[in-house]
Amino acid sequence: MAPETKVLAVFLFVVAVAITPREALWAFGVYALIELAVIRVARIPAGFVSSRLASVIPFVIFALFLPFVGQGKDEEFLGVAVSTAGVWAMWNVLAKALLGATASIVLAATTETPDILKGFSRLKVPGVITAIASFMIRYLEVIAGELDRMRTAMTARGYDPRWLWQSRPIASSAGTLFIRSYERGERIYEAMLSRGYAGSMPRVSIEKATAGEWMAALTLPALALIVAAIALVIG
Repeated sequence: MAPETKVLAVFLFVVAVAITPREALWAFGVYALIELAVIRVARIPAGFVSSRLASVIPFVIFALFLPFVGQGKDEEFLGVAVSTAGVWAMWNVLAKALLGATASIVLAATTETPDILKGFSRLKVPGVITAIASFMIRYLEVIAGELDRMRTAMTARGYDPRWLWQSRPIASSAGTLFIRSYERGERIYEAMLSRGYAGSMPRVSIEKATAGEWMAALTLPALALIVAAIALVIG
């Protein structure tokens, strides 16, 4: 499918999840079933999704503390006073973070990064944003390569910092990495200007999504938005 259809579908799905009241447990169950169906149809391995859900661990850790720090501790769990409002807040963060992250993972697993950027461009996202995103993705590989060479050089000289008291050399290495990456970026940008770069990358293809692709892609987010609307009405 055309990338712009998938990008818009994921965006609308995440909007539906975000506006759903936290008390509508059944709605979150429907969203989970939709995502599981897409994962199965796309033949994405469960291990692929679960390993990349590790990115939401900080949100999970934060959410687990909410029942204990929330106001109005009116319930007891294993002898510890907890807040009902905190429990609901924990559920709200966990459910929406996991569903949103899974939707993003499905998009990334089924669409190449350059195609996602093409989708943003075709959806009329400001060119500055897409340019920054595209360069960020490309420069990540440059920075990773520079970091690997620096680590190899340090190890070859018999130094491999691993402990907290070795943080000063690590900080110095981080500063050196920033300077090298900045200088490398300047050289790359000058090379691009000399080759006629004028603020946007050349378009390789201009194929647009068909009406059938739009209908197929927007069916599930439309269902999710209907579920969210029902949940809002029911309260």
